[in-house]
Amino acid sequence: MGPGCPSPSPRIPATAPPLPRLRPARTCPRGKGRRRSSVSGSRRGREAEWAAASLGDAMALWWRRCCFSRAPAFGCLRSLLEAAGPRLGSGSRAGWAVGAAEMHYFLGRSSVLSFPKIRSIFLRFHHTTTSRPCSCSKTVTDEKIKDPFKLGRKDLKNLYEDIKKELLVSTAELREMCEYYFDGKGKAFRPMIVVLMARACNIHHNNSGEVQASQRSVAIIAEMIHTASLVHDDVIDDANSRRGKMTVNQIWGERKAVLAGDFILSAASVALARIGNTTIISVLSQVIEDLVRGEFLQLGSKENENERFAHYLEKTFKKTASLIANSCKAVSILGCPDPKVHEIAYQYGKNVGIAFQLIDDVLDFTSCADQLGKPAAADLKLGLATGPVLFACQQFPEMNAMIMRRFSLPGDIERARQYVLQSDGVQQTTYLAQRYGYEAMKEISKLRPSPERDALIQLTETVLTRDK
Repeated sequence: MGPGCPSPSPRIPATAPPLPRLRPARTCPRGKGRRRSSVSGSRRGREAEWAAASLGDAMALWWRRCCFSRAPAFGCLRSLLEAAGPRLGSGSRAGWAVGAAEMHYFLGRSSVLSFPKIRSIFLRFHHTTTSRPCSCSKTVTDEKIKDPFKLGRKDLKNLYEDIKKELLVSTAELREMCEYYFDGKGKAFRPMIVVLMARACNIHHNNSGEVQASQRSVAIIAEMIHTASLVHDDVIDDANSRRGKMTVNQIWGERKAVLAGDFILSAASVALARIGNTTIISVLSQVIEDLVRGEFLQLGSKENENERFAHYLEKTFKKTASLIANSCKAVSILGCPDPKVHEIAYQYGKNVGIAFQLIDDVLDFTSCADQLGKPAAADLKLGLATGPVLFACQQFPEMNAMIMRRFSLPGDIERARQYVLQSDGVQQTTYLAQRYGYEAMKEISKLRPSPERDALIQLTETVLTRDK
């Protein structure tokens, strides 16, 4: 452990095992779907184990488990906080410090921290976790955590029909192109987060959980902006399939696809103007700017290894997380006048958005095309170095040359893929996504307890454990 860290309690070993080495993932032709890590013991057993242990022991135990498995870590963290609730007073700070000391051990050992940019992110996490939790961070104990998709279904009823009303146009072909992806087969992940955030912020402010019409409009606009960006991305990438069917550009051609994406954006802008709030217009206009800047970042690359990872994270925020972060901020502004709540909503959206994209980059290596609804290893074919590749490059420096030439030589793509699967790249990217997921849950836990707030926590867990 680093200097200045508190000594561990007698029941916690002074040293902790290093992160396990990732075994190559089994591809779909050889097995059914992704290969998942297994964790011994049931969730009930883990909760009982934590309830019986001291808070310091439990915190360290959770941290270790988090490093070894993706699926159960965060749900169990919530159980840990509930079990330790009575001990979260001033006397428990030592327990949190012990858990933080265990984290600090991994911060020094894990290869994920070879990048100074990532190390600074993790050290910020280390310092913030030693502080006393917010007084309203307890979960709702008298009501079970609800399925977020069931909880938000009421507000998203007729979502795609309402979007199609925004796309009314006399030209039949243009209307068909614009409505092509609004067929109800998407996950509606972004609108779901937006309406749940709207309810959570409304309850926090005045105990009214009803979603305002303007807040629901933000959810519609967010989905329209997202879909327009998909249409444009498919043109830039010359993609053949999206959501299990042919892309707009493959059916109607690139020129018409660009115009269809532009029309969806223009319709979203009209809907945004109807809200009549200049602050909301400014917040959501930032999303469109970030999408363009993010696409330009993706077209470029950095020779320096540390700059390359910072470049990757900035691109990830602008292309994916900005839409979620600013949409969450917009509905919080409409529902609550407190700037602190606006920042909570923004930070939650930012962190869950980055976590979502990091897992997406992992799935590009661990899932097959049938699961993803798009070709596997698509990023490598586009010449993109995502998180798993950048981490693998630490163990296989020969990948640097391939990254700089954007995997353009014959055999580069397959060699790079094998290097990633033989390295800890997938595991380290998953681990980084967990850290962003934890930050998202930490932020949203500052709001007043409500089923919607807890559904957002559960939605974050879903992001981290999804397989498509």
